[in-house]
Amino acid sequence: MNRLANFCAGPATMPTEVLQKAQAELLDWRGKGTSVMEISHRSADYIEIATKAEQDLRTLMGISDDYAVLFLQGGASLQFSAIPFNLLNGGTADYLNTGTWSQKAYKEAKRYETLGLGSINLVAQGGGKDVPTPDTWELTDGASYFHYCPNETIHGVQIFDTPKVNAPIVADMSSCILSEPINVSDFGLIYAGAQKNIGPAGLTLVIVRKDLMERASAWCPSILNYKNQADSDSMLNTPSTFAWYLSGLVFEWLLANGGVEGIAKTNRAKAELLYQVIDNSSFYDNAVNPRHRSIMNVPFTLADSELDKVFLEKSKNAGLLNLKGHRVVGGMRASIYNAVTYEQVQALADFMKEFEKTHA
Repeated sequence: MNRLANFCAGPATMPTEVLQKAQAELLDWRGKGTSVMEISHRSADYIEIATKAEQDLRTLMGISDDYAVLFLQGGASLQFSAIPFNLLNGGTADYLNTGTWSQKAYKEAKRYETLGLGSINLVAQGGGKDVPTPDTWELTDGASYFHYCPNETIHGVQIFDTPKVNAPIVADMSSCILSEPINVSDFGLIYAGAQKNIGPAGLTLVIVRKDLMERASAWCPSILNYKNQADSDSMLNTPSTFAWYLSGLVFEWLLANGGVEGIAKTNRAKAELLYQVIDNSSFYDNAVNPRHRSIMNVPFTLADSELDKVFLEKSKNAGLLNLKGHRVVGGMRASIYNAVTYEQVQALADFMKEFEKTHA
């Protein structure tokens, strides 16, 4: 087995133990003589998988019965449309823009004003390096909801404190869900693509307060309607069965390794290790305000961008994969999600120090 250190922003690395278990069960799941991919999603066997995955997630995040937990398709990007369809209800929604993904969510929601669903208000505009301070936010009294992205993967900007607003909070947690403890009851709706901290691409989690599921517009497509999906146990149509199964294995792995509280300590140690290398160097730079540096996505640039190609070639040869930064910001980016080990981050830190010695 040749498992290298994979710092891809998504689809991201998964725990080796999870992949090994899935591999062992791939052709003959639980002695059934068939793969889990080949059984009906409505069979008793698969319902058991789905039910356990949901219960394990509720345990990990402390999700009460006041919330529905949905396992959907379409990626987090489809939720950019589903959210105004379900929650806007003729009112005004507030959107905080702190980077590429919150900007995409805002632009998509803005389209639905033409349908008469309501109005979309831009609370504040960030610049990708910092977060506008709350005293500058132009909030709407009685807003239908407040939307933000706690962790922007491209720019590496993270909001650690839950915003204090007088509206149901909607959060795109695609790249930070399960990375550290949160109080779910502070939120009206949490959504997350699975392909960073949970499982493979193709599955999207939605955790929505049940009272909010009564607001859906008549325009809302049936398959995007949260109440319809909750009433059908996320099986209004055939779900992403294999991704759901793998996500359940990841939840089991997290529970066996100290839960969210345990992984949070490791995540902060990993991030601190990389930021120390950057901050103690004149060769590397991270432009994000230290108060809002992501613990999941660490972008950095080299003093001489002409060395970018060399850095990527040599890091790949050293077994450190997918460090190229997003085209929007350039440079490098190390995504250090839950399944990336401390030892792998240490290897990257050591490589960065050695590269600086050779090329500074």
